[in-house]
Amino acid sequence: MRNAFYTGLVIGILSGLWLFGMHWMGYSTSSPQQVAPYEYFSVLIPFVGLYAGVRSYRQNEMRGIISFLEALVQCFKTLIVGGIIAVFAGILYINYIQAGNNFADFSGRIGVALLVGLLCSLAVSLMLMNKSKSL
Repeated sequence: MRNAFYTGLVIGILSGLWLFGMHWMGYSTSSPQQVAPYEYFSVLIPFVGLYAGVRSYRQNEMRGIISFLEALVQCFKTLIVGGIIAVFAGILYINYIQAGNNFADFSGRIGVALLVGLLCSLAVSLMLMNKSKSL
């Protein structure tokens, strides 16, 4: 659990910094139709973080062998911690930078982030599993 906590902490902090960095670069989340090209790079934060975290978990705690389900559970633990921190950063962003006037638009982006996290979890689990179960 310690590995998931630290990796989730890094993912959450980087996601929060990405949100504030987009604002600093002049991008606003007030329009859901406006998607800047550099916003797509934010997908790399959970993917790279999950890959590094699950790989470290596999090598250090599982002695190099991990199944798909074990990797997926580790990804979900990591994403829960990272998601809590990222949502907290989003609440700070809405309340102090956007003055609370676009929560509905921002909640749609949080939903997309949840889907991205799920897809990243499946991809990382498939990439790092090396133990298969016989039926």
